[in-house]
Amino acid sequence: MNGLAKNLIIWAVIAIVLMSVFNNFSPQQQQDVRSITYSEFIRDVQGGRIDSVTIEGDKIRGQTIEGQRFSTVNPNDTGLIGDLLQNNVEINAQEDAERGLLMSILISWFPMLLLIAVWIYFMRQMQGGGGAGRGAMSFGKSKAKLMSEDQVKVTFGDVAGCDEAKDEVSELVDFLRDPSKFQKLGGQIPRGVLMVGSPGTGKTLLAKAIAGEAKVPFFSISGSDFVEMFVGVGASRVRDMFSEAKKHAPCIIFIDEIDAVGRQRGAGMGGGHDEREQTLNQLLVEMDGFEGTEGIIVIAATNRPDVLDPALLRPGRFDRQVVVPPPDVRGREQILKVHMKKTPLADDVRPDLIARGTPGFSGADLANLVNEAALFAARAGKRLVDMSDFERAKDKIMMGAERKSMVMSEDEKKLTAYHEAGHAIVGLTVPEHDPVYKVSIIPRGRALGVTMFLPEEDRYSHSKTRLESQLASLFGGRLAEEIIFGDEKVTTGASNDIERATQIARNMVTKWGLSEKLGPLDYGEEEGQPFLGGQMGKSKPMSDETARQIDAEVRRIIDTNYQHAKQILLDNLDKLHAMAKALMRYETIDDKQIEDIMAGREPREPADWDSDSGSGGSAQASDESAADSDDGREDGDSKGVVGGPAPQS
Repeated sequence: MNGLAKNLIIWAVIAIVLMSVFNNFSPQQQQDVRSITYSEFIRDVQGGRIDSVTIEGDKIRGQTIEGQRFSTVNPNDTGLIGDLLQNNVEINAQEDAERGLLMSILISWFPMLLLIAVWIYFMRQMQGGGGAGRGAMSFGKSKAKLMSEDQVKVTFGDVAGCDEAKDEVSELVDFLRDPSKFQKLGGQIPRGVLMVGSPGTGKTLLAKAIAGEAKVPFFSISGSDFVEMFVGVGASRVRDMFSEAKKHAPCIIFIDEIDAVGRQRGAGMGGGHDEREQTLNQLLVEMDGFEGTEGIIVIAATNRPDVLDPALLRPGRFDRQVVVPPPDVRGREQILKVHMKKTPLADDVRPDLIARGTPGFSGADLANLVNEAALFAARAGKRLVDMSDFERAKDKIMMGAERKSMVMSEDEKKLTAYHEAGHAIVGLTVPEHDPVYKVSIIPRGRALGVTMFLPEEDRYSHSKTRLESQLASLFGGRLAEEIIFGDEKVTTGASNDIERATQIARNMVTKWGLSEKLGPLDYGEEEGQPFLGGQMGKSKPMSDETARQIDAEVRRIIDTNYQHAKQILLDNLDKLHAMAKALMRYETIDDKQIEDIMAGREPREPADWDSDSGSGGSAQASDESAADSDDGREDGDSKGVVGGPAPQS
């Protein structure tokens, strides 16, 4: 019986009792009943003015010949009946209900009984009577949610883009289905599996798929659910969770964001956290202590494996780490097909082209892309989702929503057009740079204009030539402003471009060993975590002369590529004017129109999305793919949306 049913029953009982009390004490037609003395009643009887009486104990109710109702009390008069019979009064007698005493007791004790009942009810609720782990007094109860084998509907067929991770965990399914297969050879299944990956890559979904394939109960809990302000509560919850899991073994316990409770002990500024450390200690004991946990597999997920306590990662606890990386182009295509199953698609939809145009997207990003495309189609009143909806969805996700209400002056549009044209022309000219996919001067998000590059393939490393080409394209927008409008008219729009270019150049010198003068040495800052005992902002020891050489080398790399980009724009000044003119006319130009401009032809008229074109969508660069540059120009020194971050170390 759930809490709602209990509440309904309690209130129904209270209503019945109250109605009974009111019915017994409500004056029934009391306004028509006249109370008289017993002497007056006897005179009326002897005078023949009484028609009928009803005797109930010592109470007498009656009616006169005129129809007037009355009531009185009998003072134990033994001759009353004789007088009534002599004067032809109709006598009705009722048994004296012996409820007066009981009712009076009930009425007098009812408030106390009601208070006791309410107190008992709330005490049961506080002690967890309303459900496992819900009571205020049930601090030590586990908050893990249990899903039975019939409730978990996710299988490996619903997980795409991580084939290697599925292979790693497939033997867990075999063990849960048939443990004897491994035990007869002396093999033991890992007690814990740690899933490591970026947010949105499908770690939780993969854990559910393991339980769904093995048809075993599935406990799920977050790492933050263990820790409370009271010391010892987290450890009690860990004990209770494993105790419940043993009752349902074989089963799976999934702990999401385990770094909330599994951080290294005894480290950090100001000492450790007693409650969190006690919780971690209890988790270590439960996973591999004196008591066995046969048939219980603990699966945890985190995107910060570097902060976990070493005792948690040793064999016997989390024996295996399964990396769930962002999907490659083939994996993205598979993920898109999974999410598109529930979406009615037009014939022109090409998942392979969408996958090619979304490098760096995680599974969650792709699910959001399909949903946004469906919303665009629904707003347009379409019955099917076509490729143009996916194009608009990608533009919205990557560049931000169009700011249609923003009014730009013609001078502002012109300056933005030249800025974006400068990015595009330099990017198309330098070697090993991604092709330009789209250039737009429509305000989106925080940017007044965007130049987007589409990687031809997923990239996992970057050459020196490619990095220098990125530096040149980043300065293309600022240089176009400088060449066309003069030094005094250069705007703050290149602030984000300058920041990214400086970071790339410094990383080339201090981290990536791409400077011939300083050589392949690491001069970067140590990335210690203060909460792990590291020092904040600690630089590696170096002399003042070395620091000056680093600054000089960074400046040399910036100046070299700056001048290279400037020469490219001066050599292609006619194309710069033509592209800016096309942007002023169309506001957005695609790769086909850009190809016409670079070939010296008049750009063709814009057309709807063509399924045979090779663009396939906008590109979001990530750590694995190249970046573009954008305008990002707003009032003041603001940073706008960009096509993707620069390569990270």
